[in-house]
Amino acid sequence: MRRLIERGLMFGNLVEVSSPVWVDRYNRALDHLTGQQTALTEFHIDISGYSPEIADELGDDLYLNHAGVNRQFILLTTEQKAAPLLNMKFSTSRGILRQFIEENEAQLFALTARDAVAGELVNSVYSVPTAARLFDIRKIRVEADTTGGAVRQAAELREKIIHFKTEEDAWFDDVLIAEMISIAKETGDVSRNPITLNEGEFEQGNFWTDHFGGLYVFRDMEKPAVITAGDTEDLGELPVKRVLDLSERTGIAQFLQENSLTEPIIEARGIDAARILRQKLDFIIVDVAGAMGDSIGRGTRGEMRALARRYHDILPETFHGLAALLRWAEGGGPWPTITSEHPAYFYGLRAAPHTDADLVNMLLAELCPLDIRQLFICHKEAFYAAYRDWSDPKKDYVARFLERDYMEDKAATREALFGHNAPDRRDTARDRDTERLIERVGPWGAVRRN
Repeated sequence: MRRLIERGLMFGNLVEVSSPVWVDRYNRALDHLTGQQTALTEFHIDISGYSPEIADELGDDLYLNHAGVNRQFILLTTEQKAAPLLNMKFSTSRGILRQFIEENEAQLFALTARDAVAGELVNSVYSVPTAARLFDIRKIRVEADTTGGAVRQAAELREKIIHFKTEEDAWFDDVLIAEMISIAKETGDVSRNPITLNEGEFEQGNFWTDHFGGLYVFRDMEKPAVITAGDTEDLGELPVKRVLDLSERTGIAQFLQENSLTEPIIEARGIDAARILRQKLDFIIVDVAGAMGDSIGRGTRGEMRALARRYHDILPETFHGLAALLRWAEGGGPWPTITSEHPAYFYGLRAAPHTDADLVNMLLAELCPLDIRQLFICHKEAFYAAYRDWSDPKKDYVARFLERDYMEDKAATREALFGHNAPDRRDTARDRDTERLIERVGPWGAVRRN
């Protein structure tokens, strides 16, 4: 993993904790949440305050996420909102934490100037012994306060102020006045500078979870489904009828099509489909050449063509299917009819514009593991797991490519690949014919039912 770490592709954008004041605040918050402390004087934290160095010290990757549910968090600075979430157990967790920080940024900035803020993503489930238990998770509530209880004290002071102003004899209550003065010494004037946090509740509709080998739970759909990276037999009885594993390609294709969750890359508005397809072909060439121990060089177009010629006879069917689609997209070949069982099928899709687009792109990334760029952007857990088994030439190429192609402008790359806000392209006769064809038979051809 050294190549990735050096280029900021792993543990990148973590917040450094090195000042004695921050370390002390972190330890107070950690003791408040878990009863533990760290002896480290320097470490790094993610958006939730999780530190890989402290996890290694404690021998516990879940020291802030017991049983993988109800994730706890420690905020030392609002700058954590830009950090990644490590050891993610639910795909919704980072979005909830970021939204919480952004909605309370001014208050959190003031609170973290004096103390750490500790909290928890709370739901009604404290463990998931069975997959069916995941369906009991519907709402996530954020609870947070400083380790000194500033938010709680401010709420208590506000109640006393209301009592002081509204009760008839409160002006003569020396005990009440003394209590208000004592609390105000800690909180300041809450009438002019209110200390409140909009904790709120967040819906957990469709999501991915790391539990049970990796599950995609699409329950808020017209035709719901659960898709697992493991064995469906291990999941037991679930409250949805359609339960699929990643090998059931036709079933997954039907599910995506029936719920209008995907669109073909060649029909996506405002993108260079040919360039995207050509890059996917390069990734496949790199995989084969790397497995053969061949040097990939700088990965130029000429070098890729030479490698494609050298290993043409052993390139997988995925390559030939995408190559046929590229020939059609460039206007020099017939329309390729490829069924959902063909290994190239899902490589030609991306999420359609809808609220679960990120989740669908995550699923597509796992179905298309040779597309290393989409795997890294959309499903880092699967990317890191796959990376360990790649050849050294492929590891070198991937690290250099992602550093150059993605890290220099992440937003632009994501928009080019997955965005839906690009202007419509010019409406040509070819475009209209393509739209009618795809509407009739799907992106590759009609999905065949078993």
